[in-house]
Amino acid sequence: MTTLSAAREIEHLMTLHPKGFDLSLDRVTRLLERLGNPQERLPPVIHIAGTNGKGSCAAFSRALLEAAGHLVHVHTSPHLVNWHERYRLAAEDGGKLVDDDVFAEAIARAAEVNAGQKITVFEILTAVTFILFSEHPAEAAIIEVGLGGRFDATNVIKRPAVSVIMPISMDHEAYLGDRVELIAAEKAGIMKRGCPVVIGAQESETALQVLIETAERLDCPTVVYGQDFLAFEENGRMVYQDEDGLMDLPSPRLPGRHQFANAAAAIAAVKAAGFEISHRATEKAMTHVAWPGRMQKLPQGKLVELAPKGAEIWLDGGHNPGAGIVIAEALAEQEEKNPRPLILISGMINTKDQTGYFSAFKGLARHVYTVPVTSSDAGVPNDELALRAAEAGLSAEPVSSVASALMLLRDSWDGPAPRILIGGSLYFAGAVLDENGTPPT
Repeated sequence: MTTLSAAREIEHLMTLHPKGFDLSLDRVTRLLERLGNPQERLPPVIHIAGTNGKGSCAAFSRALLEAAGHLVHVHTSPHLVNWHERYRLAAEDGGKLVDDDVFAEAIARAAEVNAGQKITVFEILTAVTFILFSEHPAEAAIIEVGLGGRFDATNVIKRPAVSVIMPISMDHEAYLGDRVELIAAEKAGIMKRGCPVVIGAQESETALQVLIETAERLDCPTVVYGQDFLAFEENGRMVYQDEDGLMDLPSPRLPGRHQFANAAAAIAAVKAAGFEISHRATEKAMTHVAWPGRMQKLPQGKLVELAPKGAEIWLDGGHNPGAGIVIAEALAEQEEKNPRPLILISGMINTKDQTGYFSAFKGLARHVYTVPVTSSDAGVPNDELALRAAEAGLSAEPVSSVASALMLLRDSWDGPAPRILIGGSLYFAGAVLDENGTPPT
């Protein structure tokens, strides 16, 4: 008898169904009905949408709930190295990625019930989320939207404990619209009538207005960053404030000032969802939170060994202009604390605004090595990406791989040990973690 393998099951699905997204809820709703509507048997759901910060909010929410002793399921997308990363099942020791045999069986079950009908792989795998989360005990489920909100396959949850909208900026314009208010309207589609809503820090007043108006129209109890809650830095610590008062907390373990706002949104979301989190649990969450591939420091690994001696290496999968800004700000903070020359090693895909991303690093990065993203069919050729970096005013050159960039830098470097940012795509970040021998666990 052949043993089921999740990788083989997904590979088989890829041969049967189209890649990408097909924004509609009809197919996933039909499949879920045939599966007995497992999405209606979930623990309280924290449903998170937004352009940037979704994953960080999910990570903080998980850390908060687990620090308070709750069992938590977490669904995120995309994965970095293995599909299993998308499904973290609750456990007493802080949760674990789904076991391969459990994962494979759920995929096979969903595929069998679908019976070859037209559907996308993402929709089948979203149904798998609901199968897994409904059949394993937990006290909360954190579910990150894949794309947009209104027609995302996760948006079949009728009564979320809270809907969270993180910062919105231009991204996925081909699917969501070419103006920020159109994108905001799509993200706001996860709000459900009468259910609590948390609106994270928004750079666009237009987007914020769309979100508030939608929440008001649906009679949703709503808290808004900067109005009803906020966080700020004071004496190297984080102060969180809402109607219940102040909490003096350690700075979040995830680097960058933007993580203060992300942490604040998670605290507000967990409270809005009905969970009581003590000051002590919140302190623990700030110091224990982890989110691979997002301003992740790489202290060791196969690739790290190729870098100039003493180099400080960071990895981040941020891939649009909004992400570029917050990453550049985080690196500027590092520069203030510990000055080092900044070098970028970048790979991106062709659905992103590459020049807009690189523009955030003008005046900060000394040089950019551009590499191809071989893990995606949409990878931008390295020579073309170098031109986009040059358009943003950066010194850039194409090389064949991250390893080549690091060795070239090592052999030519003459000066203080550099700070290196590897990033520009989550596909790229995942490939780097895999090659470095440090995949998420």
